[in-house]
Amino acid sequence: MFAIAKRNIFLYFRDKTAVFFSLLAVLILIALYVFFLGEMTSTGLPDFPAKKPLLTAWFIAGILAVTSMTSTLGALGVLVDDRFLKIDMDFNSSPISKPQLVGGYITSSMFVGILMCSFTFIVAAIYLSLSGGTILSFGNTVQVFGVIILSVVANGSMVLFLVSSLKTSNAFAGASMVIGTFIGFLAGIYIPIGSLPEYLQTIVKVFPVSHSVSLFRQILMESSLLEAFSNAPAELKKDFLINMGVSYEIKDKLTTKLFSVLYLIGTAVLFFSCTLVVLMKKKS
Repeated sequence: MFAIAKRNIFLYFRDKTAVFFSLLAVLILIALYVFFLGEMTSTGLPDFPAKKPLLTAWFIAGILAVTSMTSTLGALGVLVDDRFLKIDMDFNSSPISKPQLVGGYITSSMFVGILMCSFTFIVAAIYLSLSGGTILSFGNTVQVFGVIILSVVANGSMVLFLVSSLKTSNAFAGASMVIGTFIGFLAGIYIPIGSLPEYLQTIVKVFPVSHSVSLFRQILMESSLLEAFSNAPAELKKDFLINMGVSYEIKDKLTTKLFSVLYLIGTAVLFFSCTLVVLMKKKS
C-alpha cells in the first residue's frame, strides 16, 4: 500500500501542471480578495479595533479550507489517469490486493492534501504576523494543524467519492474546474454568508467545507475577536459571528467547534464508506 502511495505522490509532484491547477482556485481567491473582495468586505463593515488583522485572518481561514479540498482533488488525478490509461488493469493482475491499491490512492491523496495545506498555513501565519496580526499561540497552532488533518480527510472523502466515478482525464478536468469555481461561493468565502439569500445560507451551512472554514476562523480570529469586541455588546459580536460565517446559526443556536468537528467526522465516515464500496466493486 505504501509503495503505491509513494508512487502516486511522486507522479503528482512530477506533473507541475497538475500541482498548479490544484492550487488554481486558491490563487484566484487571493487575486479576487486583493483586487476586489477585500475592499468590498471591509467597506461593508463599520470601523472597530483590530479590523484589518481580523479580516485578514477571516480570509486566510477560507484559503486553508479551499486548499484542503483542491489539493486533495489534484492528487487524485493519478487515479483517473491510471484508469484512463488502463494501468489499473496491470495492478489488478499483479499480487497487489484491491484493498492495498485503494488504500494507496487514499493515503497519497491525504498526504498531499495535508502537506499542501500545512505549507499554505505556514506561509499565511508568517504573512499574518508581518501584517500586524497576532502571532498564534502554541495551543492555537496545534489546533490549526488538527483542523487541517480533519478537513483534508473530510473534504478529501467527498472528492474521492466524486473521482471514483470518473473515467477520463477530460471528465476529471471538468469536475476540477466546476469545484474550483463554485467552492468559494458554496463555502461562503467570496461573499460573507450574511449577504446571501436565505436559501443559499442553508446550502452553505450544509456544505462540509463551510464547517472547515468555521473551525479555521474560530481559531485564527480568536485573539482579534477579543480585542475588537472587548467593549461591545454581546449581541453585536453575535451578529458579526453569524454574518461573517465564523459560526452558523442553526435553530436559533450558534454552532460550536465540537459541532463542526463532529459534522466533518460524520462526512468522512459517510463518503469514505460509499467510496470503498464503489472502488472495491470496480473490476477495471
